[in-house]
Amino acid sequence: MSGTTTPSPHTASSVTVVVCAYTMERWPDIEAALASLAAQTRQPEQVVLVTDHNAELLERARAAFPGVLCVANAGPRGLSGARNTGVAVATGDVVAFLDDDAAAEPDWVERTLAAFGEPDVIGVGGNVVPDWRAPRPSWFPDEFLWVVGCSYRGLPTTRAEIRNPIGANMSFRRDVFDPAGEFDTDMGRLGKDAAGCEETEFSIRARRAHPGARIVLEPTATCRHGVSPDRVSRAYFRRRCRGEGRSKALVSSLAGSDSALETERTYVRRTLPQGVLAGLRDALRGDLAGLARAEAIIEGFGLTAASYALARFRAFARRARR
Repeated sequence: MSGTTTPSPHTASSVTVVVCAYTMERWPDIEAALASLAAQTRQPEQVVLVTDHNAELLERARAAFPGVLCVANAGPRGLSGARNTGVAVATGDVVAFLDDDAAAEPDWVERTLAAFGEPDVIGVGGNVVPDWRAPRPSWFPDEFLWVVGCSYRGLPTTRAEIRNPIGANMSFRRDVFDPAGEFDTDMGRLGKDAAGCEETEFSIRARRAHPGARIVLEPTATCRHGVSPDRVSRAYFRRRCRGEGRSKALVSSLAGSDSALETERTYVRRTLPQGVLAGLRDALRGDLAGLARAEAIIEGFGLTAASYALARFRAFARRARR
């Protein structure tokens, strides 16, 4: 791989898909994810399943999926370490990541590779549609679908430049990882922990390592992301909002608040107010759940912002004590 700091000059023609898994509880989801990759209109060159320090899961996967490269996470426990392990064994021009509880649409690989047609594109994100495993609560607003790892209202609906993709459906040129480095293992999710934002921090770092490069959203590259029953509760909603605030504070300390909050400023100034107004209009038209959606937007923003501010204050206090 080249150590150049300019965007890759070649057209991406092959892809390695990395699926990271950590628990036997998701075995049916893992089977569905890998089956969706086997059904692609354009087959990936390589499929890698990385198990996160789970010997039983690794043994079962190797027996069940002979056409898949099944490897153990060689780094620290957590999603970032597993992703880094997948990158290390990847052979494709592009390394794509699909969550173990997500299933790709048949043209996902084809659509993703097409978005790398321009040489200055170093990363591509796709559309993540929720696959509700329990009835969706009427109070759950589209603006907060990121809480369950899915595409939310406010994202572009046509191919456009973005700061970072959603982790359940993202890809990068393989040679980007040489100058940019790996995913930060201090940030990745650990099991069911709601912390995250490692893809945000990596995307910022990757663009800085490749001046003039772009990361784009390709809305036609779609996967369906499972939303388990435990994720449709108000308690999970609140926990996830607090976790997002803490994670964004960490990204701000590593990459600077201008880059870390680049997307969130527009989201807060435009998307959330529009969502509140839409909820109120729905309520006036007889859909009383509109009030609940408006209230959830206000609560979600408040919890995220307060958690961010508290984490930043604590980090400042620690530095001051030193």
